[in-house]
Formats: sequence, C-alpha cells, structure tokens
Amino acid sequence: MMKKTILAVVSLLMIGACSSDDSSDTDAIQNDDFDRSAMLVNWADNIIIPAYEDLTAKLETLVAQKEVFIAEPNAANLESLRTAWKEAYKVWQHVEMFNVGMAENTNYIFQMNVYPTNIQDIQNNIQSQDYDLSSVNNNDAVGFPALDYMLYGMAESDAEIIEVYTSAADSGKRKTYLSDLTDQMNTLTLAILEDWKNGYRDTFIANTDNTATGSINLVVNDFIYYYEKGFRANKFGIPAGVFSPNPLPDRVEAYYSSGFSKVLALEAIDAIQNFFNGRAYTSGNNGKSLDDYLNSIKESEELSSMINSQYDAARSKISTLKDSFAEQVESNNVTMTETYDIIQLAVVLLKVDMLQALDISVDFVDADGD
Repeated sequence: MMKKTILAVVSLLMIGACSSDDSSDTDAIQNDDFDRSAMLVNWADNIIIPAYEDLTAKLETLVAQKEVFIAEPNAANLESLRTAWKEAYKVWQHVEMFNVGMAENTNYIFQMNVYPTNIQDIQNNIQSQDYDLSSVNNNDAVGFPALDYMLYGMAESDAEIIEVYTSAADSGKRKTYLSDLTDQMNTLTLAILEDWKNGYRDTFIANTDNTATGSINLVVNDFIYYYEKGFRANKFGIPAGVFSPNPLPDRVEAYYSSGFSKVLALEAIDAIQNFFNGRAYTSGNNGKSLDDYLNSIKESEELSSMINSQYDAARSKISTLKDSFAEQVESNNVTMTETYDIIQLAVVLLKVDMLQALDISVDFVDADGD
C-alpha cells in the first residue's frame, strides 16, 4: 500500500512537471469551459487580418506616393510621401506583435522595424547598388526606420533633402534605393496577408490545443514578448539608458522625423490594450480575448481589470512626454524612466500571473534581467 501511494505521488509530480514544460507538445488541454476556438476566430477575423489589410492598403498608398515623388521631387510631393509613411507606420503598431506563421518564418518584423537604422549600411547599399534587402545583414537598413532616414535624415533641411534627390551626383541611386525599400515592405506584407487568407487562417483557428505549438500559446507569448521588448524596452528602456550606463536618445523609434515617436507609442499602447480586450480592428466591437479568458477562471477574475488599469496608467504617463522622445531623454530623462517603470508593472501581471492562470509557459529567453 505504501509503495502504491509513493508511486501515485511520483506520477502526479511527473504529470505536473510535463504540463508546465513548454519544450513539449504534450501539455494537457486547458480544463475549462472557455471557448478557445471563438477567441481564435475573433483574433484572426476581427483583429489580425483586418490590421494586415489596412497595412497593405497604407503601404500601397506609400508606394504610389513614392512613385510621384521620384518622378518629381518637390516639397509638396515630399510631404505627401512623409504623410503616407506616417500613416503606414501607425498601422504597423497593430501588426508587429503577431509574429506567427509566415511572419515568423520570413523574419518579417526584422525586415520592417529594426531601429536604430544603420546609416553606413544604407549609404553603402546606395553607392554599390548591389544589395539583397532580404538578407539579415540588411535588417538594420530597411523598413520603416530606413525610410525615416531617407525622408528626414538625408540632409539638414527639406530643401536640401529635395536637392539630394534631384541634383546630387548620386540622386538616381538614392531614388532607386528609396523605391526598392518601399516596394519590398509592400511585397512582404502582401505575401503575409495572402497567406492568412489562403490557408493559414483555417490552420490557426483549428489549433486550439494548450501545447507549446498551439495558436493561443504562440500568440500569447508573442504578445508578451512584444509588450516587454518591442514596446517597453525598445521604445522606452533602451533610449532612456535603463540597460546601459548612459541614455541613448538616438535609439528612439522614428528618430529622424522628430516629434513622431510619441504618436507611435500611443498607437502601440492602444493596439496592445485592444488586443487584450478583443476589440475588433475595424468596428471596435469587443469579442472574446484574454480578458474574457481570465474572467472565466474563478481565481483570476480580478486580473484582467488589474492589467487594464496598468495599460491606462501607461497611456496617461506617455501622454505627458514630449512629442519627440529623443528630446525627452535629453531634456528630462527622469520622466522617461518613470514611464518605463509604469509600463514594467504590467510585465509581472502578464508574464507571471496571466501565464499561470492560463497554464501557458514562456517560450522565449529573458535577457535583460527583469
């Protein structure tokens, strides 16, 4: 009898260990009545695909405005091109967190928004005219940050930037690189959207298992990773010097288009909270998402409210910052670090409390000591 008891206890311990190991695909299916399939349908049909559709539309506009500017570089066409870039960049904030499917397989996010951009690589590409924009070696010379430099950082004034694209000896090469950058972003995004619509959507919503490769587990991990790294660290912590001896104002998002980094950060916190609450990208209606999932678990009924409160606090603090985060870091970095600290408070709620409640394991390595 004693041996049977010991064996039973060992077996239970082994089962518990397996269920919390994200290296295995044999995790137990979540033992609850929550409609996981409905949540995946809402994510795919009302949030992810519509966001990609909007981004594709905005990038097509960007391509069109690029063609107009290249044909006739002048102040009006430069401003129209910049506006198209800004509109697309805002929509990107609603897409970056979804690093699944083809986006993951093609390293999409690394080809769209690695910053700071590498000016030397951009200049070398322009002069050589011999480059593979899809190469990992060019991840910091493409995407939105590279266009930020091409549209705002090529010279000190708008008149000088226009001159770079008109009368400079290498103006033709610069136009070619500007064109290739924009076309690549559009091509990459369209391919991912088509993949979602032509098969991956069905695969995604069918994969309801609570396993390391289940759709919910993958998206939740990507969501938390984005909040912790793409949002908290990249937009705030790194420029503020949280991970370095000194602040690094040139590491902010949209560095060259001074005054746009705050717009992107506010757009990002909206995207984060909208996804958490299942808010449809187009209609704004709420569908099933992580807030509902947590509310369905008796021990976690208050957690969704706590997380939403932290999102609200983060938004309020971001709203107090200067429009240019580079200027904020240089003039009053304490406010920037305070913003980081407020954003950080939600990391524990998401990464520890929420994952425990949903029985999901972390699938990424935390490298910054938090």
